[in-house]
Amino acid sequence: MVILGLTGSIGMGKSAAAANFRRLGVPVHDADKVVHGLLARGGAAVEKIARLFPDTVKDGAIDRGYMAGAVFEDPDALERLEAVLHPMVRRDEIAFLGAAARRGCRLVVLDVPLLFETGGEARCDAVVVVSCPRCIQEQRVLKRPGMTRERFESILARQMPDAEKRRRADFVILTGLNRAFGLNQVRNIVTIASGWRGTKWPPCPQPSRRRKGKADA
Repeated sequence: MVILGLTGSIGMGKSAAAANFRRLGVPVHDADKVVHGLLARGGAAVEKIARLFPDTVKDGAIDRGYMAGAVFEDPDALERLEAVLHPMVRRDEIAFLGAAARRGCRLVVLDVPLLFETGGEARCDAVVVVSCPRCIQEQRVLKRPGMTRERFESILARQMPDAEKRRRADFVILTGLNRAFGLNQVRNIVTIASGWRGTKWPPCPQPSRRRKGKADA
């Protein structure tokens, strides 16, 4: 089974690219969607995050807007939040991959916004980066509710530059033209990658850490 990582900076059109993979029958694991579920009422992360950030709970769920404000300019708070969320998302990803392998899927996609920033490319056979001109990116992002230019620039500052992502990519999907062009790009990637032999699943077990005994002293 071949694992493609799908990533791109904010506003680049990654959601549309993911939808095109699904349209072509490729299963997609959406890390953002998993996070939304974890933060919703009854989500597995609500109780743990409530202990760290009590004021973020509203009606049994994490208020994502308030949470963003709480961690926006606080790297330590963001690190604590990610320490809760990332392992949960990873477990869901592993369950997704296992289920896809059992169904005999030849190709799957991991949709991860911060794939390079978190070292997630090591779990993928190849990486697809979605990109568009800066002017289109700005138009898309600044239309989002509650978005300001200051917040947009702050988000970009925490992400790897688009040029560097494109340099590291195995495939680049260009958006901002038309839907047919976007779908054709994805179709070409699926055609190429479907002929590969995956090397990342099942994952190699990590070496166990043996405790030091007298013989190791």
